[in-house]
Amino acid sequence: MSTLNPLNHFSNIAPEGPKLTARQQQILELIQTAIAQTGAPPTRAEIATELGFRSANAAEEHLQALARKGVIELVSGTSRGIRLRSDTLRSLNETRIKQFSLPLQSLAQLVLPLVGRVAAGSPILAQEHIEQTYTFESSLFQKQPDYLLKVRGMSMRDVGIMDGDLLAVKQAKEAKNGQIVVARLGEEVTVKRFRRTGDLIELLPENPDFKTIVVEPGEPFELEGLAVGLIRNTMLM
Repeated sequence: MSTLNPLNHFSNIAPEGPKLTARQQQILELIQTAIAQTGAPPTRAEIATELGFRSANAAEEHLQALARKGVIELVSGTSRGIRLRSDTLRSLNETRIKQFSLPLQSLAQLVLPLVGRVAAGSPILAQEHIEQTYTFESSLFQKQPDYLLKVRGMSMRDVGIMDGDLLAVKQAKEAKNGQIVVARLGEEVTVKRFRRTGDLIELLPENPDFKTIVVEPGEPFELEGLAVGLIRNTMLM
């Protein structure tokens, strides 16, 4: 887990938002930082380790309190089933604006294309793959994404990436072990956790119902990008 970014320490979510304890605020900031930096929320164990709790149960109690206050959603059955609600994201962004006194006109706007199904052999951002576009304030992302990819299937369920979610992706041709990537395997584009050992590449699912994909030297493989954020599709409705 990465340590907390001091720029993400907010005094509270927003004046009109629910009142949080200092510890709840700290956990909320940790969740936001983890999602922004890795594309996935932290586990209970990671929260406990990061904040010095004796057990993951203490982290769970604080998460349940945050869920009751309506700032996060908890997805049962997954170790990383934590979602920031859309109004929480907006409030976090508003608080950041107020804290640093940024004029609204200085906020950069990101227009991100949403990529649907990708045709075999064609660029992922080819015009025929673009379903629509969405506009976000760039401050929602610590690393600026280039596009949104509609997730299909449940192979990454245990890191909270569900079928129908929108994955924010930054184009890249290299990845470090453990990063969540978008990769092209011949005619298929997939989202998996990346691991390279020598000349062997493994694409690891986060769901025991799915098998690891092993890419042997010489087999068709291309890295399309890195996951830098996650948006639940219902947040955009």
